[in-house]
Amino acid sequence: MKLSQLFYDRVFDDTEKWFLNIFSSSTKQEAVENQYRFFVQTFGGPDLYRQKKGKYTRLAGRHANYPIGTNAANRWVEHMVLAIEDHDALKDDEEARKHLVNYFRYTSHYIVAAMKYMRPDQV
Repeated sequence: MKLSQLFYDRVFDDTEKWFLNIFSSSTKQEAVENQYRFFVQTFGGPDLYRQKKGKYTRLAGRHANYPIGTNAANRWVEHMVLAIEDHDALKDDEEARKHLVNYFRYTSHYIVAAMKYMRPDQV
């Protein structure tokens, strides 16, 4: 939960309206909880995200209604990298930090690319 809290503290303090508007459909606490649930499920824990969101948990589909492009993905990654660097449990684990940053960089840009090719029935 700590990584999600650190991340969304940064996101909701972002001064760029275009970026902050992407997150305007939820409160910070809702965003933290959803991301936390997704991380737990994605990294091998129980299916907390599916329990809350239902059986369709595809990232590109879940983000299709938001104006996410390359600039937004880059900014998202910037905030996540800083959150990872600020997380006490990750400070001394260079390998974990490297893998997390690679995963988040790949995933954020995958969402951008996938959204360009989604059919309307996949949204």
